[in-house]
Amino acid sequence: MTIFVAHAGRAAEPAAPAVESLPTIEVIGVSPVRGLEQPRNEIPSSVQSLDRENLEISGTASLPELMNRQLNGVNVNDIQGNPFQADVNYRGFAASPLLGTPQGLSIYQDGVRINEPFGDVVNWDLVPRNAIAGIDLIPGSNPLFGLNTLGGALSIHTKSGFSDPGFELEAEAGSFGRRSLDVEAGKKFGDSALFVSATRFRDDGWRDFSPSSVDQLFAKFSKRTGPLELDLAWTHADTDLIGNGLLPGSLLQQRRESIFTRPDTTKNRLDLVSLDLGYWLDDASRLSATVYHRRNQTRTLNGDANNDFEEGPNDGETGANGGLGFNVDTAANNRTRSTQTSWGGALQWSRLDDDNHVAFGATADMSRTSFMQTTEPGIFDASRAVINGSGELLDTQLIGTTRSWSLFATDTWKPRSEIAVTTSLRYNHARVATHDQGPSAPALEGDFSYSKLNPSLGATWQLKPALTAFASLGQGNRTPSPIELGCADPNNPCSLPNAMQADPYLKQVVTHTLEAGLRGQTGALKWNAAAFRADNRDDILFIGTGTSQGYFTNFGRTRREGLQLDATAQSGVFAWRAGYSYVKATYRSSACLLAPDNSSRGGDAQCAADEIRVHSGNRMPGIPLHSLKLGVEYTVNANWLLSADAVGFSRQYVRGNENNAHQAGGAFPGSGEIRGYGVFNLGARVKLERGWELFGRVTNLFDRRYATAGQLGQNPFDANGVFQTNSDDWTHETFTAPGAPRAVYFGLRVKL
Repeated sequence: MTIFVAHAGRAAEPAAPAVESLPTIEVIGVSPVRGLEQPRNEIPSSVQSLDRENLEISGTASLPELMNRQLNGVNVNDIQGNPFQADVNYRGFAASPLLGTPQGLSIYQDGVRINEPFGDVVNWDLVPRNAIAGIDLIPGSNPLFGLNTLGGALSIHTKSGFSDPGFELEAEAGSFGRRSLDVEAGKKFGDSALFVSATRFRDDGWRDFSPSSVDQLFAKFSKRTGPLELDLAWTHADTDLIGNGLLPGSLLQQRRESIFTRPDTTKNRLDLVSLDLGYWLDDASRLSATVYHRRNQTRTLNGDANNDFEEGPNDGETGANGGLGFNVDTAANNRTRSTQTSWGGALQWSRLDDDNHVAFGATADMSRTSFMQTTEPGIFDASRAVINGSGELLDTQLIGTTRSWSLFATDTWKPRSEIAVTTSLRYNHARVATHDQGPSAPALEGDFSYSKLNPSLGATWQLKPALTAFASLGQGNRTPSPIELGCADPNNPCSLPNAMQADPYLKQVVTHTLEAGLRGQTGALKWNAAAFRADNRDDILFIGTGTSQGYFTNFGRTRREGLQLDATAQSGVFAWRAGYSYVKATYRSSACLLAPDNSSRGGDAQCAADEIRVHSGNRMPGIPLHSLKLGVEYTVNANWLLSADAVGFSRQYVRGNENNAHQAGGAFPGSGEIRGYGVFNLGARVKLERGWELFGRVTNLFDRRYATAGQLGQNPFDANGVFQTNSDDWTHETFTAPGAPRAVYFGLRVKL
């Protein structure tokens, strides 16, 4: 939670004496539970914050787009080709909606963790963007944010009728059939307030067969009566997303708008109810409580090549049809249906004195997931859609449950006015169980418990009024989710999203993070410089065995380390920002990993024919070493504002090239890398009369052709997109996620 507290005088009449303005104090929440806030200058890490003004100026449709453009250290892998389904990487740790991505960031909305319980994934389409008042990105393994906080936490806080009274309507339309409507209204009624917002978003997508829709509704009732503070909030979302995923290089060269296979749809229906209570016991002590109930129904339909076709009875490789093969069961519709219900709460006592800020509390969270997956064999039509299905076959049906509780305590002590020392401790206990109800029962039965005590220590030292040094050391842990435990057998790989087999035990991931740096202010210039290192033990990785199959496994050690530099300034009519980050994400252990589409497979005597040898020091896929983000705003006059921003990223390795040794040539076209790229965006808004505003923006101004992510894979289609029924003719290619072309959007906003 970010609270801006300012004490400033104002001259009501020219004759009145001037009143001196005191400095603004910015306070940042250091845990999900409200009431545990610290001045930014006393936080021993590089916290980044965005408010509603940042959202309005950027004009981005989704949180991943916003963070990619404005938060330093963040890069996005647009694996699905949909703005609401991107992998968000921060300092090498991911928050992703895609199963199979190692999750390492915890995401909170008003103190409620919104990582899905079944796979720790994050559905960005379920965050009520129009209701966001601000976000804080807190780096490191902060134990106060609980499980899954390996690389950091994103804390989202929403508007209320007290903070945002009035009425606002915004309509936008533009390229690729995009149109959206946002409405919000806030009203104060004495000591009570009500806020309501609604969003309707439609987009045809710039790639073939890629329409999406997002409908969101948010309501919050607030009450402030003496020492009591109450917020009752409801979030509802109904979304239908199409993410057509990666594209092999041969199809990409012919037409960037192409897709690989279809359909690829994800439908979510969410209801989240949360109650946030605060009671001031006296002027310095506060009791806080949060309770919630969350239910999300997800339906997916993915048209893929049939994993059972290769070397099967219809494959020409086996001699079927004289080596030509038969176009029978070459494709498959993989469907999943899941209902995830979670509930829980937190209780916290905190006290703020002049030289000491102490808090302790407890949390409890439970979830139950009902999951089913089916496969329907078929064939591909001319557009590579799966048709002529022969009926659904049940693959998996199970119940996954998680139960966790924790105790935590923290203390910020100021032995001197310029020094603040923060110590924190949290004990986590979790139990993860799977109950098999499918055809393989009881193969998926499992019941595992995990416990961990996570400490942290940090300090800030105000060397000068405008210069502060800081350092912190923390530990966090993540327990395996039901999907990971249910897909951990290398002899029985799973078909993503979720088909599961027998489940060996997986260890929990433990991360140690060290950060140190300086921040300060010189005139109008504010700056921050920090170095960091995060070491993971028993990281959980998804090892691919084909275009849509693989399994989860523990992998020794991994490391993310680097440097982050930030600067902002306001000078007259100009405001600008600049951020540079260096993130080196590497494996720190040696192991054999399955990589059947890597040209160096089988090159190490210690590994099998379809495996590669990953050595300590090899870079992890999807994380560029360097990134640069620039932004400028020019206030032409009281009514006109112009803005421009640019992002640039260096090259990165694709998934499947974990040993960084893949070479293009022969049967392996494609380099196994994504080239570096830069994208430039423009925006403008003009204030009209009576609260009306007109705005416009251009994204990817120079129509740069680039890709944000990639993977080594097998392409069963020929140059004309026709399925080849002899698997000997399939090619090993680099699949990439092409970036969106230039787009233009215009809109109208009214504020009353």
